[in-house]
Amino acid sequence: MTDGNGRTGRKWPLLTTIIALILAATALIAGMHILRLDRMVRDKMTGRIWALPAEVFARPLELYPGLSLDPQTLEDELELAGYRQEEQPAAAGAYARRGGSFEIITRDFHYPSGLERSEHFTLVIADGRVRDITHQTTAEPIPLIRIDPARIGSFHALEYEDRLLLARAELPELLVETLLAVEDRDFHSHSGIAPRSILRALFANLRAGATVQGGSTLTQQLAKNFFLTGERTLTRKLNEAVIALLLELHFDKETILTAYANEIFLGQEGDRAIHGFGRASRFYFRRDLADLTVEQVALLVGMIKGPSTFDPRRNPDQCLQRRAVVLGVMRDRNIINTGQYQQAMAEPLQRSTRVMHGGSRFPAFLDLVRRELQRQYREEDLNGRGMKILTTLDPQVQRQVERELDRTLKALGRKGDELEAAVVVTSREGGEILALAGSRNPVAAGFNRALSARRPIGSLIKPVVYLAALERGYTLASPLQDAAVSIPTANGQTWRPQNYDRREHGRVPLYLALANSYNLATVRLGMEVGLQRVIECAGRLGLPGTIPAYPSFLLGTVELSPLEVSQTYQTLATGGFYQPQRCIDSVLGADNSLLKRYPMEVEQRFSPDSIFLVNTALQHTMREGTARPLAGMLSPALAIAGKTGTTDNLRDSWFAGFTGDRLAVVWLGRDDNTPAGITGAAGAMVVWGRIMQGLHPKTLELAEPPGIQWQWIDRRSLTASTRFNTDAVALPFLAGTAPEGDAIHQGVRAVEQTTRGLIDSFRGLFR
Repeated sequence: MTDGNGRTGRKWPLLTTIIALILAATALIAGMHILRLDRMVRDKMTGRIWALPAEVFARPLELYPGLSLDPQTLEDELELAGYRQEEQPAAAGAYARRGGSFEIITRDFHYPSGLERSEHFTLVIADGRVRDITHQTTAEPIPLIRIDPARIGSFHALEYEDRLLLARAELPELLVETLLAVEDRDFHSHSGIAPRSILRALFANLRAGATVQGGSTLTQQLAKNFFLTGERTLTRKLNEAVIALLLELHFDKETILTAYANEIFLGQEGDRAIHGFGRASRFYFRRDLADLTVEQVALLVGMIKGPSTFDPRRNPDQCLQRRAVVLGVMRDRNIINTGQYQQAMAEPLQRSTRVMHGGSRFPAFLDLVRRELQRQYREEDLNGRGMKILTTLDPQVQRQVERELDRTLKALGRKGDELEAAVVVTSREGGEILALAGSRNPVAAGFNRALSARRPIGSLIKPVVYLAALERGYTLASPLQDAAVSIPTANGQTWRPQNYDRREHGRVPLYLALANSYNLATVRLGMEVGLQRVIECAGRLGLPGTIPAYPSFLLGTVELSPLEVSQTYQTLATGGFYQPQRCIDSVLGADNSLLKRYPMEVEQRFSPDSIFLVNTALQHTMREGTARPLAGMLSPALAIAGKTGTTDNLRDSWFAGFTGDRLAVVWLGRDDNTPAGITGAAGAMVVWGRIMQGLHPKTLELAEPPGIQWQWIDRRSLTASTRFNTDAVALPFLAGTAPEGDAIHQGVRAVEQTTRGLIDSFRGLFR
């Protein structure tokens, strides 16, 4: 070919070469991109496919005849544990209540000791106690049974996803057949992409006037959901097709189907996405997937098309319409018969969605659990290994804390409206943390004051001062001077503490100075014992860190969190045995193998004698000290031991105390550290008392060490007296340390002994 000048044209070969180069480069780039996608698909599918959340559980509820329990409390526990109420329980996780009688079917659950199988039993509650527990079929008595624990939250901080991983054998065939009929009829015959399915779905949807079939294959949906974003672009669609083909190339149909069933997005709970049929079944129906009814299967499959649009909680009408469409497909494909179809269509939506709760209601406690776990596990392990964390949380105690904290702050009026709060409740003897509130609204996530708000503890420090003195030979009747004191400070100034009432009380017995929280007597005592000895005593009790040796420490200028205060008082409550408080019982792996137990650790740090004496003084705080008003809320017969705490200018209101079975610490104050305008007795102690009212505490019976001698002491003379003296008090003493009486009191004592002898002789005449 030549041009007008007779020259041979060279443009076409050059153009061909350029096009060839472009095509080659495009093919190379496409090939490299496909290889990258291929590596991503194989790595993600053959490695750990999903980062499974660590599930956190409360303690299991142990039931036995004689247990103190009311029907509503049991029903609340079942509710929190995800049980569903039915007229006739037929599957695990169901119960029926008929007055005080319950029919319950527990779920299988793996404990550290092994798998505990589901049980079907009847329990009767009468007069506030469990009367009997019997097997439903054999009517044989059951001495002890456990309700599987409530799932109270999970850790999955990176992706905010929640799923329950299932194997292919755990996917019910009814679900699988319905899923394929609605979403991908040719699943077992196509290679990832099915053009004919797209056309057939288009015609079927046009004919039905609604979307009854999906166009994309399940493999394409998995490619989109698991590997790609939801953006609607041509590039994403091409990548989806390539990944679908690669999935079919490397993996069999059952693996792809199982991956899809575990990945599909089916709803939202706050900021946490619900993925997979297993978790969705628990979330919407409180059932294991294997226990779903026909209409429930149809509802879940129908939600795939639009989890938000067909959410039964938000859009019940659209959900019912979509469920009806899916049930029609199930009937037309002979997955169910006409009778099943009609019965499923007649079922109201409420049957499936009456009770739905995700479970993450305890952010403050979960924060504590995470902090504890981070000492032994990496963050990626917590977020991805599917561990099961069995904790010490007691839902009954937690519920009481939340209820009374809210009620009491509201009852305080305007002052209460402006206050923040924190509460820690533990078992007295075991140190298990039973409940935790990090704010006045315990269900709201945010700043956890129970763990992180370090505030001056005021008079809560005083038992430490008096314990140090008792270890140095002081007695509960030792005379102290509650009088003005001036102490030079390091900066050349003079510290002059004052009592709360601005008065001096003169000569007082040691126990009464503690009970009435006299500042002047406490400072004098602490300086006599020695600051370093008091600080050393505080460290043995459990106060953390290094404490500066300032005299003001004796009145509680040290700053602690409510949890740290609780740990300190735990040593008092256990009779001088230090034991780290625990929020975790055990950790199981994804395969339910035991990874770690958290046993109770005990270390004796104090003589039982001195602890018994200081705890007796703390009991007098309730009888004749700053906590006397508590007697109007709780019976004095409970013999509670505790201490109020108020800081300068009424900035902080504290109360720490223990009964026979529980220890609790309450703090009230303002986050900006301005005056709260409320004392420990008028604020924190009221919250403490109302919490304990609903927990029906046991009487505190202090373990009396051998050699303790009780003596009546005259409060004024601080000498031995008798019970006939109206101003006398019975106090315990170590052997040989009780004070002697004056002549008058010795004479009264002789009369008492003579009178007692005459009475005994008189009684002997009638034996």
